[in-house]
Amino acid sequence: MILTKETLSAGPNIGTGEGVAHSKRWYVALVRMHHEKKVAERLDKMGIENFVPVQQEVHQWSDRRKVVESVLLPMMVFVHADPKERKEVLSFSTVSRYMVMRGESSPTIIPDEQMARFRFMLDYSEEAICMNSAPLARGEKVRVIKGPLTGLVGELVTIDGRSKIAVRLNMLGCACADMPVGYVEPFK
Repeated sequence: MILTKETLSAGPNIGTGEGVAHSKRWYVALVRMHHEKKVAERLDKMGIENFVPVQQEVHQWSDRRKVVESVLLPMMVFVHADPKERKEVLSFSTVSRYMVMRGESSPTIIPDEQMARFRFMLDYSEEAICMNSAPLARGEKVRVIKGPLTGLVGELVTIDGRSKIAVRLNMLGCACADMPVGYVEPFK
C-alpha cells in the first residue's frame, strides 16, 4: 500500500490490516552497530519488506558543511514478515534477535497503524524527528490540519515547554516532531 495523506486521514482502518487474514506483522530486528542499511539491502534482495528510519542532518566541520543521512534508531530494522520469513531473518549473522517485551519470549509486534503513522511522520515532517523513550503522559488525541503533516493522527504533548505531536510505537517510546498548537484539532 502506498502511504499518502489521503489514506492516513481516511481513518484508522486504512492500512492496518484489520479484518484482513494475513500473517505478516511488523517486528523490530536488532542488528549489529552500523549494519542497518546492509541488512535492509539483503532483505530487499530476498523480497522481505523492511524499513530503516533515516533522516537528513547537517554536519558541520571546521572547513565545510555536509548533509548526511543518519539512522534514527541505531541497531534496529523494522521487518514486515510472516513466521517463515521471520526465522530466515534470524539466520543473518548481523541480526542478533527480535525485540521482546520484558518477561515474554515472543517478539514484540508493532501494529500496522502505528507503523503507517511513523513512516508518514518521517516522510512528511520538515522538522527533525526525535525519539523519546522516556514515558510520556498521555496527551490529547489530535489530527494535524495544517502543514506538511496534514492528516496525521497522534497525541499533542509538551516536552521542555514545546508542543509536539507524538506517535507511539510499542516498546520504542514515541516519535516526536515540533507542532504549533494552531495546526491541530481534537480527534475523536
